[in-house]
Amino acid sequence: MDAVCSDLVAEVRAFRQRFPDVRYVDLISLDIPGHFYGKRYPVEMLEKVAAGSALKLPQNCVLLGTQGGLFKIGDYCFNDGDPDAPRRLVPGTLKIVDWEKQPLGQMLITSSGTEKPIVFEPREVLAQVLERLAGKGIFPVVAFELEFYLFDRQLRDGLPQFARDPLTDDADDQPNMHIERLSRFAPVLDEMVETARAQGIDTTVITAELGPGQFEINFGHLDDGLRAADWAALFCRSTRGVALKHNYRASFMAKPYLQHPGSGMHVHVSLYDEAGNNLLAANDQQPLRHAVAGCLELLPHCMPIFAPNHNALRRLSGTVNVATRASWGFEDRDACLRVPESDAKNLRIEHRLAGADANPYLVLAAILVGLEQGLETGRQPIAPLNEDRSSGINFPLEMLEAVQSMQNNAQLREGLGAEFVNVYCENKRQDHLAFMQDINAREYRWYL
Repeated sequence: MDAVCSDLVAEVRAFRQRFPDVRYVDLISLDIPGHFYGKRYPVEMLEKVAAGSALKLPQNCVLLGTQGGLFKIGDYCFNDGDPDAPRRLVPGTLKIVDWEKQPLGQMLITSSGTEKPIVFEPREVLAQVLERLAGKGIFPVVAFELEFYLFDRQLRDGLPQFARDPLTDDADDQPNMHIERLSRFAPVLDEMVETARAQGIDTTVITAELGPGQFEINFGHLDDGLRAADWAALFCRSTRGVALKHNYRASFMAKPYLQHPGSGMHVHVSLYDEAGNNLLAANDQQPLRHAVAGCLELLPHCMPIFAPNHNALRRLSGTVNVATRASWGFEDRDACLRVPESDAKNLRIEHRLAGADANPYLVLAAILVGLEQGLETGRQPIAPLNEDRSSGINFPLEMLEAVQSMQNNAQLREGLGAEFVNVYCENKRQDHLAFMQDINAREYRWYL
């Protein structure tokens, strides 16, 4: 038994000793639209997997569409026999699930690190980008911020309703950032935070956001990009579970209400060398400007990742603090790329364009490819919004146009992998066509 297997076996045995009532563990992974799939394993079988027994799942689970179906993509799905692909357990992710009626465990699995990784698995795409950056002596530090809505558990005519104030039973329909809303919804928010921490997620600041029933929870900064994206994915799963316990629905939909702000996925990224020096702060912050230029150049071609569905594109409609063009600025929340005020050690870029329902692995991978391109080309960015409020680069707001732009971009094909780009774009294209053919199918049901 090698060292990795030995550590995994020890992790499983420690979990069983701490939680003797747990009989099953959900082995889960994220598909392209950002939904979890997997299998529920008896805990005694999990120990065998940890010791080296084969773990396989159908390869094409990764390709599930937003509404759950499979699309014909080249030879995948319908001409390849839906082969199994090996997965491995992700060390350190075996955690208790306490929002279900029965005690369960859950653990992340991935094809990344196996003998034959799935090139279009989101976690593997990010792993390849991080490995390439490490080979160049570039080490990101990452922090996610996720906005979400609380809805009443019961829909009305298939549509989400404002969360009920637990003190008055009135609809929480006042869009504001008043901190009293944190007190009124404290029982569910506090349990969301504590449950996330039980998953190993370093949750920090809680904010009552602009929309009714809208909140934001931030995570700590991590020098492990894969783990940072793991946190974002697992947080969505646990938050939905806790909300149901409290008779709410939690949704990371990008735009649930036409008249109120949508929910974003904000990603803070710094870049360091092996000695711990902030690369963006060197040479009077010139690398920062180069990195911004690279991100802005690629941003229009990354729209199928940042806004992966019809609902997410609808969020980019000119409401407050949502950019309608690729732009940047210092301490400017109207910019896609915001540079928060900080000292040289913590200088970073906050990417604010992605919707909360985007795939965190792919969002981070696309951001890093943009930063990488910018550092290598050394171009200067357009004027920041602080100097010119009209500054910005147009990006597509129609899915088929966005998909074509992504598929034809040479930098993304090189940075994320040509096979991944082809598969991802075809998945998004067919998702969009399926929606347009059934315009009465409400996108709400995709995310609730």
